[in-house]
Amino acid sequence: MEFDFIIVGAGSAGCVLANRLSADGRYSVALFEAGGKDTYPWIHIPVGYFKTMGNPATDWCYRTEPDPGLNGRAINWPRGKVLGGSSSINGLLYVRGQPQDFDQWRQLGNQGWAWDDVKPLFRRAENWEGEPSAARGTGGALNVSESRVQRPVIDAWVDAAASLGYKRNNDYNGEDQEGVGHFQMTMRNGRRCSSATAFLKPARGRSNLQIFTGAKTLGLIMEGRRAAGIRVRRGNEEIEVRARREVVLSAGSLGSPHILMLSGIGAGAELSGHGIEVVHDLAGVGKNLQDHLQARPVYKTMSSTINSETRHPLQYVGIALEYALKRSGPMAMAASLGTAFLKTRPELETPDIQFHLQPFSADKPGEGTHPFSAFTASVLQLRPESAGHIELKSSSPDDYVSIHPNYLATKTDCDTIVAGVRIARAVCRAEPVRSMITEEYAPGPNVDDADDDAILEWVRNTATTIYHPTGTCKMGPDRMAVVDSRLRVHGIEGLRVADASIMPIITSGNTNAPSIMIGEKASDLILEDAA
Repeated sequence: MEFDFIIVGAGSAGCVLANRLSADGRYSVALFEAGGKDTYPWIHIPVGYFKTMGNPATDWCYRTEPDPGLNGRAINWPRGKVLGGSSSINGLLYVRGQPQDFDQWRQLGNQGWAWDDVKPLFRRAENWEGEPSAARGTGGALNVSESRVQRPVIDAWVDAAASLGYKRNNDYNGEDQEGVGHFQMTMRNGRRCSSATAFLKPARGRSNLQIFTGAKTLGLIMEGRRAAGIRVRRGNEEIEVRARREVVLSAGSLGSPHILMLSGIGAGAELSGHGIEVVHDLAGVGKNLQDHLQARPVYKTMSSTINSETRHPLQYVGIALEYALKRSGPMAMAASLGTAFLKTRPELETPDIQFHLQPFSADKPGEGTHPFSAFTASVLQLRPESAGHIELKSSSPDDYVSIHPNYLATKTDCDTIVAGVRIARAVCRAEPVRSMITEEYAPGPNVDDADDDAILEWVRNTATTIYHPTGTCKMGPDRMAVVDSRLRVHGIEGLRVADASIMPIITSGNTNAPSIMIGEKASDLILEDAA
C-alpha cells in the first residue's frame, strides 16, 4: 500500500490531521490506529470514563515504574486505546492553557507558536456554546459547552473561594485564566464530543481517506535518513505501507517516542544497548517527560453527591431515565464541575495551581465511589519543574516502555503542591461550604496544616496523575529537541511528530485542547510544505 500521507495514531491530534489533510481531495491519507473502533457505548456517555479507564479494551493500561517522589509507589497511567485516543476516555474538560504558555514556547525559539499565532487555531476548532466572545470560536467541529450538571456543594466551594478574595472567572479560556468558576467540556447534546466524533466522523466517507483500526505500528521504514513508510501488524499479518510524502507520528507522549526508538532514532547508547541499529543519534527522544500530579483532599458532606446518589439500584434506574429523556443528570457529568486557577504567591504573574472540584470521591476510577457522601477538591501544580523520561525495556514493539515521571523532584514543586493543599483547606473552612462539610476525610486531622513536611508526606503517599503526559519529543532548536518549529524530526526527512509530546513545556491545565490545536497547526504546516 502507498499513500501521500501516513498518520500513526487516531488520538486528539491524529483525528484532526486526518480530517484536514484529506479535506480538499488532493492527497491520499491513511490513518493507522492500534486500538479499536469507538463503538463501545460508554465512550459516548460523558460519565463513561468510569467504564473506559482501566478497561483493557479502551485503555492501554500503562503503569509507571516506582517513583522516588511518590515514596516508591508505581501508579496507573491511562491512555486511550481507541479511535479518538485519550479524548475518548478522558474527563471531557476543555482548557486551552494560559496565553503566556505559548508565548514562552515562542521565546524558546519556536517561531509561529506564540499565543497570537495559535489562538486562531483554537477558535477554528471550536464551536463554543457559551456567551459570545471575540476570544472564542463558533462553527468549528469540536463542540465546547458549559456544564449540564450542578451540585450545591461545588457551587458553595466556588462561592467560598470568592469570599476569600479570589476573583470569579466565567471564561478561563479567554485572555485571562485566573479565577474560580465552572469547567467547560467537550460535549454535544449530552454526549461526549471526542476528537474522533468531531473530526474523524465527518471525514470517514472521503474516498482519499482510509482508516485502519487494530493496526499496530511496529516501526518506521527507514531509507537512510528518510522515513519512507511504516511496518504495521494487523492480526497475524505484518505489512509495509509506503508514504509518498510524509509520515506523521501522532501516537502520543508514550507511543511516538517509542516508535522513534524502535526505528533507531533516539539516544544512541540506549538504543545500541537493546540491539537496535542507530539510524540517528537524537538524545532528546523520550526525555523531558512532564505531567500534572494531583493531590486529592476529600471532604465528607451532608449535601447530595454522586456517592450518595448511586448507592441503590433504583437510583441507577432514575439516573438512566433522566439521561435517556433529557441528556442530563449524573450520566452527563464531566470528571469535574468546578475549577479554580490560582496563585500560591501574590508576586506570580499567572496562576500556578489548578483545582478540579468533583461531586464524588473515590480511590481510583473504575473502583466505585466511597460509601459516604463526599466531594474532592483536587489540586495540581500547573507548571512543574520536575521532568522525567521514558526508556525501552527491549527492542520488541510489544513491550511497554518504562515510565519514570520523576514527580516532586524540586523544592519549588514540593512547596507549590503543599501550598495548594493549604488553599484547598482554607476554602473549605470558609462559608458557605464550611456548613456543608461534616469531616475532612483526607488528608485528615492527623496531618497538621502548619506542618509542611506532614502535608508533603501525605501528598507523596497518595497523589496520582491527572493524565497529562507531555514533552517527550519536544519542539525546539536546542540539542535535546526532537522536532523543529514545523514539527519535522531533526535530522530525518519525511517525518514529523504532532501530538502532546512536542510540547517544550507543559501547558497550564488539561492537555486535550492544546493537543487538538497541535493537530490543527501541524495540518497547516504540512499542507504549506506540500504545496
